Amino acid sequence: MRGITGALILLCNSPLLWAAQAPPGPEFFNKLEHVIEESSSFVDRFEAEAWLMDMSYRLSSRLQDADERLYILKTVHREAKRVNLPPDLILSVIQIESNFDYYALSHAGARGLMQVMPFWKNEIGKPDDNLFDIETNLRYGCTILRTYIDMENGRIGPALARYNGSVGKTRYPDLVEKAHRRKWYP
Repeated sequence: MRGITGALILLCNSPLLWAAQAPPGPEFFNKLEHVIEESSSFVDRFEAEAWLMDMSYRLSSRLQDADERLYILKTVHREAKRVNLPPDLILSVIQIESNFDYYALSHAGARGLMQVMPFWKNEIGKPDDNLFDIETNLRYGCTILRTYIDMENGRIGPALARYNGSVGKTRYPDLVEKAHRRKWYP
């Protein structure tokens, strides 16, 4: 467990934090260490440790596999930061869109974690892209949401409505805000 902050280990092993499940063992900390070493989107190592540990715990009820959780979280953080969006907003969108099922397919044909519509592949000029691929899906979804936020002059609610295809309505933005407030707000 070298390199992991002692205070973080104490926090992570707190009975209050892990009341519903067993605290993470050495293998989780080894995986966490590996993800931190290969991540470049965090300001520093402490931010990476704290954010990944916190969000991994929050996501553990939806995704049991620690490798899968850490991979998705690392990719969410990188893609969100790439387009200057808060990663916790992206986690909220994913919860509402697919509940973290990266093979989700809507009745309208939207695909993956962020439920990206296939027409975007042609718009972007990459018709062979796989929208079920986690990195591809998050890159598209974050870029699309950023574009809509810019179109709406920074207003998140109307941008989320555009993302969902429900311009002028508040139901979807309200769902994302509720998920954010209840689960993902740092």
